[in-house]
Amino acid sequence: MKLLNLIKPVYAHCDLPCGVYDPAQARIEAESVLAILKKYPNLDDVNKTRAIIIKEERAELVKHHLMVLWADYFKPEHLEKYPDLHQLFWLAIKQASTTKHSLEISEGEKLLEQIDAIAEIFNQTKKA
Repeated sequence: MKLLNLIKPVYAHCDLPCGVYDPAQARIEAESVLAILKKYPNLDDVNKTRAIIIKEERAELVKHHLMVLWADYFKPEHLEKYPDLHQLFWLAIKQASTTKHSLEISEGEKLLEQIDAIAEIFNQTKKA
């Protein structure tokens, strides 16, 4: 019983309080998606299949990194200051899904633009 009295609750904003968040992780994966979209037309059939598999994996990683950033880093005070933040994340995550089923370079470019908009807000919150 004495041992249980020594246990104190610990508070953290995520599963592991590492404090390392950065939209750069999502951006790197999105850059890979865009690079594949640009190279795709000149690939042979075997490599086209591989490219699509890799592109879809990278797009899924974009979604993962954005969702972690959205759910674990940003706090209510950020949403008060940046009321469009939920919409920005929602659109970027949806755009990552769009790049999974598209071969249009413009879709990959749009994803990078959306990640950059999130990164701009992220950088402002880090300075604050």
